[in-house]
Amino acid sequence: MSEVADPFGEHERARLRTRVSVLGGDFFVETSDTALLDLATEAFGGLPKHRLERHAHRFIVRLVRSNHAQTWPRDAPPPRPVLAAGAGLLCATVDAGNFAVVDATMSRALVSVSRAMLRQRYHARYELVELAFLTLAARAQSLVPLHAACVGAKGKGVLLMGASGAGKSTLTLHALANGMQLLSEDSAFVAVEDMLVTGVPSYLHLAPQALRFLQSKELRLAIARSPTIERRSGVRKLEVDLRALGGRVARVPLRLAATVFLSPRAAGRQPALRALERGALLRRLRREQPYACAHSGWRAFERRIAKVPAYELRRTEHPDTAVRLLRALL
Repeated sequence: MSEVADPFGEHERARLRTRVSVLGGDFFVETSDTALLDLATEAFGGLPKHRLERHAHRFIVRLVRSNHAQTWPRDAPPPRPVLAAGAGLLCATVDAGNFAVVDATMSRALVSVSRAMLRQRYHARYELVELAFLTLAARAQSLVPLHAACVGAKGKGVLLMGASGAGKSTLTLHALANGMQLLSEDSAFVAVEDMLVTGVPSYLHLAPQALRFLQSKELRLAIARSPTIERRSGVRKLEVDLRALGGRVARVPLRLAATVFLSPRAAGRQPALRALERGALLRRLRREQPYACAHSGWRAFERRIAKVPAYELRRTEHPDTAVRLLRALL
């Protein structure tokens, strides 16, 4: 039996290359597969260059196509990635042909995607490609990752936190409709030293009923034409490409001006916005951000965010009322 000259495929040259900006870093993407290059462009192409430092951190990500056969039922979504770590590497594995390996120390990542996974385009992009890029950028640049939306204006931003169903996406949509800028819908990343917030203003995920309060017919029709994706929970949402809407994304990182926790409770006759004292802020942060709490920069982050005003915002009769309250914080 003849020996295989390149069993790992490590000497294969990437025929295709592109460059994208993600969380303040410059990412150089290499691949020999057009579909994979398109996947990276769908995720991060055309995003503004958020500069957190004078010289942007450089990253290299290799995307490879696997010939591995499908390992899950044809009409079912792929299994959830299994996360693991060791020897300085972070891994997300669906099966032998679909995985991401991140080496933050070397500023590199490898993502393998099979033909079967590419048929599940949303999962391939969100659970492998986006995970690899965002994890690499956050770890290498010591950014604190938060499950939060962020909207703002004039270089200042407001973090919006709350459990699923609290109304982050609806409030974000109305902030956009009222002239505010979106920095992030679901994941925000904080550079602790300057309290600058960055994110990926690429997609907004909305339930169709979230459009009922929109006054702009033009915006409502543009959003209604968006494709529908299905989350792991079975919830179906419109995936709105913000880059196609024009002028509605934050072009620079935003300096944190306030933290707002969204409550599902109706304000009723009480003031919708109420201030939180330092202890209440920190307790809610620790409860709602378990992943970020384990970050090496968490203690420094707590000290700094405690100096920023914090509030609870209860539901108002119309989202535009809540947007006016957010604007007043800036």
